Amino acid sequence: MAEFEFGENKQSWQQKLAQMSFVYIFLIVLLAVIGTVTLYSAANGDWNPWAIKHLSRFITAFGVMMILAFVDAKYYYRGAYLFYFLSLLLLIAVELGGHIGMGAQRWINLGVFKIQPSELMKIGIVLFLARYFNVTTTQGIKSVRGIIIPIIFTILPVGLIAAEPDLGTALMVLCTAAVMLFAVGVQWWKFALAFAAVGAALPVAWNCLHEYQQNRVLTFLDPERDPLGTGYHIIQSKIAFGSGGVFGKGFLHGTQTHLNFLPEKHTDFIFTMFSEEFGLLGSLSLLVINILVLSLGYAFAFRTRNYFARLTMLGLNTNYFLYVFINIAMVMGVLPVVGVPLPLISYGGTVMFSIMVSFGIMLCMSVNYDERSD
Repeated sequence: MAEFEFGENKQSWQQKLAQMSFVYIFLIVLLAVIGTVTLYSAANGDWNPWAIKHLSRFITAFGVMMILAFVDAKYYYRGAYLFYFLSLLLLIAVELGGHIGMGAQRWINLGVFKIQPSELMKIGIVLFLARYFNVTTTQGIKSVRGIIIPIIFTILPVGLIAAEPDLGTALMVLCTAAVMLFAVGVQWWKFALAFAAVGAALPVAWNCLHEYQQNRVLTFLDPERDPLGTGYHIIQSKIAFGSGGVFGKGFLHGTQTHLNFLPEKHTDFIFTMFSEEFGLLGSLSLLVINILVLSLGYAFAFRTRNYFARLTMLGLNTNYFLYVFINIAMVMGVLPVVGVPLPLISYGGTVMFSIMVSFGIMLCMSVNYDERSD
């Protein structure tokens, strides 16, 4: 591939705005509104402490998204490596002396607010790989030597994130990178070899896991082994799902939630709470909205004729897919419990910011879809 250029893009901001997908923007706003309403219910009909902060954060993040959507796309290419290495330095800073919360060292405390560098790395790894493969030949991609650099620069942040410990986020970064490697044409046998190596290393990896991580896996296999301990979350989650029925118990009437049987109702298990109050129909509606967001994101990627833009959008959209899939599968007991929130619905500042930054970059790339790599 040749060096990336979007050409002499002389579009005014009005022209860029006219080309943006307002359906995509509307769906993003709709998800944030649903999140605000659900957090209002989680606090038993009170804007405090979650709903009002969630809404104010979204308004700020929405402004950031729109600013990023109007940035000249070439700057994302030029700043790709810089953003990656800054994110990597922040991960190292977390390891050396980060803020500890809930038993994990994942944040940097800036006084006014805390940032979680692992969330920034989800964007950083996508930009890094998109730029790297934009200037890599097909022959280079198919050679072992050609993928050593992207593998090394993927393993570095994955290892740092796993050491925090945050295994869920580490696996998300790894899976996003794997999807991008597949998209650029890395052969199947290399993936098969990697899976075989992971399988062979599982006994060693199991012993390297923290005790609580081992318990999560064992609880996933048998939730009844410790119903009042490690299995409590998922058991209560399944009860709430079932009690919602087809139409739900109604807004502010979820018994598992409002009687405090369901832990983490405002973060990781918010989809369970939503399902109890709005039932199967409400859950499916929320899934449909997310599917539409994902479908539009992939449509943007496949429509563009610029290779860097295509890889960037594929990576960022895959990251969003992993958020939604892992969270919903986790609270339904299909996957072990990990700390992965539901984007724009769950309470959390850094995750919302990183997701909205991703949306802003994708909107920018979608506007410039007709430009080629020179």
